[in-house]
Amino acid sequence: MIVLQKIPEVLSGAAEPTILLEGTIRYAHDGLHHLLGVGGQRRLQVLQSDPDDDAFVAIVPLDQDGFARLEAVYSLLARLHGRKVPADKRLTRQKRLRAKRMLQAFDGRVVGASQREIAEVVFRLSRVSRDEWQSAPERFAVIRLIRDAKRLVEGGYRSLLRPDVHR
Repeated sequence: MIVLQKIPEVLSGAAEPTILLEGTIRYAHDGLHHLLGVGGQRRLQVLQSDPDDDAFVAIVPLDQDGFARLEAVYSLLARLHGRKVPADKRLTRQKRLRAKRMLQAFDGRVVGASQREIAEVVFRLSRVSRDEWQSAPERFAVIRLIRDAKRLVEGGYRSLLRPDVHR
């Protein structure tokens, strides 16, 4: 069963947050509080009626990352109850290989390597003539790798961890 309700007052920002030092845990009237993070503070607040109770609630925003969050909740639930944790399917073998190649291409570009030099390393390409290089499929692949790597480095890396939702 899924229960949908309005955001509780304690999460809406209207309630006064419990003051904690980083890394501390405190039981309060509205549940267990734990302050996480360095610099930008993040609060983990477990809402429960009784701190000794074993029942927890997970509030999952229904935004574009909702599917990833639900998978994380499922994994947490499995771990809490001693069940087999499902395999992480977000990064397939192909995605890992492409991400590795993108980072190699980006690193090569940062140190001043040419596209041809990057292709020689990433694709283990033997040296080709200038004319062959102009039409080589590896040339176009390196161009795409560098372009996509820039997006990754500029914050797009989060997309690697989003599940494909073409279901």
